[in-house]
Amino acid sequence: METIYLCKFRVSMDGEWLCLRELDDISLTPDPEPTHEDPNYLMANERMNLMNMAKLSIKGLIESALNLGRTLDSDYAPLQQFFVVMEHCLKHGLKAKKTFLGQNKSFWGPLELVEKLVPEAAEITASVKDLPGLKTPVGRGRAWLRLALMQKKLSEYMKALINKKELLSEFYEPNALMMEEEGAIIAGLLVGLNVIDANFCMKGEDLDSQVGVIDFSMYLKDGNSSKGSEGDGQITAILDQKNYVEELNRHLNATVNNLQAKVDALEKSNTKLTEELAVANNRIITLQEEMERVKEESSYILESNRKGPKPDRTSEGQALSEARKHLKEETQLRLDVEKELEIQISMRQEMELAMKMLEKDVCEKQDALVSLRQQLDDLRALKHELAFKLQSSDLGVKQKSELNSRLEEKTNQMAATIKQLEQSEKDLVKQAKTLNSAANKLIPKHH
Repeated sequence: METIYLCKFRVSMDGEWLCLRELDDISLTPDPEPTHEDPNYLMANERMNLMNMAKLSIKGLIESALNLGRTLDSDYAPLQQFFVVMEHCLKHGLKAKKTFLGQNKSFWGPLELVEKLVPEAAEITASVKDLPGLKTPVGRGRAWLRLALMQKKLSEYMKALINKKELLSEFYEPNALMMEEEGAIIAGLLVGLNVIDANFCMKGEDLDSQVGVIDFSMYLKDGNSSKGSEGDGQITAILDQKNYVEELNRHLNATVNNLQAKVDALEKSNTKLTEELAVANNRIITLQEEMERVKEESSYILESNRKGPKPDRTSEGQALSEARKHLKEETQLRLDVEKELEIQISMRQEMELAMKMLEKDVCEKQDALVSLRQQLDDLRALKHELAFKLQSSDLGVKQKSELNSRLEEKTNQMAATIKQLEQSEKDLVKQAKTLNSAANKLIPKHH
């Protein structure tokens, strides 16, 4: 078999056909249309070709995995081709980094950024770095793709990475696939891979020295395949709806868990504010008692000054000045206590208002939680209904196949009957000719 490399061919889609054309032939046999030597046009053409290849690879992998009905391993050919296509997509437009040994292009650098954007990816990155058999960045990147697919989070990680264009600009050219709309489309297509189960043994596999070559023969279709695909359109639609519902169910479960965590945090904050409010009330009561005591002491001092004996003017003046000084201090203390009491009252009112707002927020969150749970139950019911429809559609397909076999048997029987009638017709013609010749022989004798 001849090995075909993507860099030597231009890929285009014509309906359901995958058309290949050598780049060397383009320069020898120019098209009637004007040639495009602009690098931006060539990069856009490469992005479109890679996106079409990714569509074909993902679609073929999902269809073959659903028909196979078992967990996929590393030896499964459509799965190997999918990783090759993903590797080409991640390598498109990579900037060459200068190292001690020369220039190097590796997509492991962008994949390392995912753990900063999605904390769940830190486990995959740590597992890749701990694998003893990997020695090159390319091997680590391939191992990362396989682990992300097993975790069913490849689409989520790619979306998080594509949304951070400012981080990707360090590794990719501005017109690379990961920097343009085609990358976002591929990340959306990867959601469908969450319906398949894959299991890889990473320790014994040599990921450093593998050659990523795309086998185009897996995606070339004939005319009969399009006719068969039209008959399975309804089943494919039901499977797509089922996959969408499962993905939506997973997102709703995550949202419910987040809301439940927020409700728990609000309940803890509400308990803390209640305790602080009780402490503030106790403080206010203590300050009021202290203010009453100061009032009683000041009134007692004034009464004692009025009823006490009147010595000479000097002692009376000194006592009066001391009483005035003490009264001034008590008055200032009273003003300070009243000011602090007002502050505590205002704080109490603010806390009560915050408590009411928190209670209202908690009620709203609980209502939202109830509605989300209701939606989750509805989606589960819809999932069961779609599963039932899928089973009924499978039964209908079996019935149609049985009816088709019966019709073929009847057709064969009718063909055999027609052959017998034709043979009997030939026999009758022969008999008629014999009778005619005998009649011709008898007529002259009568004359």
